[in-house]
Amino acid sequence: MKKIVFVLSACFLFSFSVADTTINKEERKLATDFLKETKKGIWDATQGLSDAQLKFKPGPDKWSVEDCVKHIAQSEQMLWGMVEGGLKQPATPEKRSDVKAKDEDVIKNVEDRSTKVKTFAPLEPVNTPFKTMDEAWQSFSKSRDKLIDYVNTTNEDLRNHINQLPVGVFDSFQMILFIGAHSNRHMQQINEVKADPNFPKN
Repeated sequence: MKKIVFVLSACFLFSFSVADTTINKEERKLATDFLKETKKGIWDATQGLSDAQLKFKPGPDKWSVEDCVKHIAQSEQMLWGMVEGGLKQPATPEKRSDVKAKDEDVIKNVEDRSTKVKTFAPLEPVNTPFKTMDEAWQSFSKSRDKLIDYVNTTNEDLRNHINQLPVGVFDSFQMILFIGAHSNRHMQQINEVKADPNFPKN
């Protein structure tokens, strides 16, 4: 992760030193690697778990491993759907100055679980359309692979399509990093559930 933050810093400095706001080769590789890494993180954290382990909740108001994956899958669709919709609209370079966070800070802040944020009702696990862990994983995997393919091929002006979220203003390249960091945030949550002393042994 330290390597990713270092490369992000270099990409950030380079991307604003030129007029072209399409993502450069370094940014494209970094985002692709990050999306693949964080997808693998969810896979590694959830494989081989029994049904009892997937459904275990550390407390009545806590999420299970399965709940986390349902939330991730639904969030993946919602976040990218919002960005994709914005990219169909004209670029808004005049709003570029509203973007305050550096790329590496987007990842750092989203992944930081010391700050807890209550999710929107449609993204609560119980309100997602997924009935099983497998359904949620398949949806997440399909959405993530589609996004990775997009990053590898797009020439859209991601830097000048600006997105307003309750937590801040981000350009569309940063939103791709946001999506990867969001799944990594909940991978940490999954590992916290698994570390609970009452987590089923099998």
